[in-house]
Amino acid sequence: MTDRLPHEKGFHISWDQIHRDSRALAWRLDGFGPEDGGWRAVVAITRGGMAPAMIVARELDIRTIDTVSIKSYHYQHQGEAELLKAPDATLMGDGSGILVIDDLVDSGKTLELVRQMYPKAHFATVYAKPKGREQVDTFITEVSQDTWIFFPWDMALQYVEPYRGVD
Repeated sequence: MTDRLPHEKGFHISWDQIHRDSRALAWRLDGFGPEDGGWRAVVAITRGGMAPAMIVARELDIRTIDTVSIKSYHYQHQGEAELLKAPDATLMGDGSGILVIDDLVDSGKTLELVRQMYPKAHFATVYAKPKGREQVDTFITEVSQDTWIFFPWDMALQYVEPYRGVD
């Protein structure tokens, strides 16, 4: 069917799934940091990267955590990436030894902006779409560009009509 709305080709992520996939991301990153395999810090791209960053930091025993706030979505519409808050400059330097974590790379605009700021950081996302893949160093699952990912922090439990309607 081609008459579906973009959000109707949805990939629904539960809390359990984001936890499993974030742990898998941590396992993939373990031992690959530039400092004898370790990482100096984790920087979460807010807001979506906060849950995966917390899980990665816990799994890799990284205690230094900061955030970079980028706004690129206005509801379900993507616009230009805008820096709202930068992480601590003395911590970041050029990004060497820093893991920058986000939940998803879509068009790559957000990661492109952060990569310009910290060119030597390692960029990791749990999910990746084809247009943004080149901005990511490590990811777990690729989804098609036309798939809308529904994260658990954006959801509420409620009744949904069957796809083919109700008799």
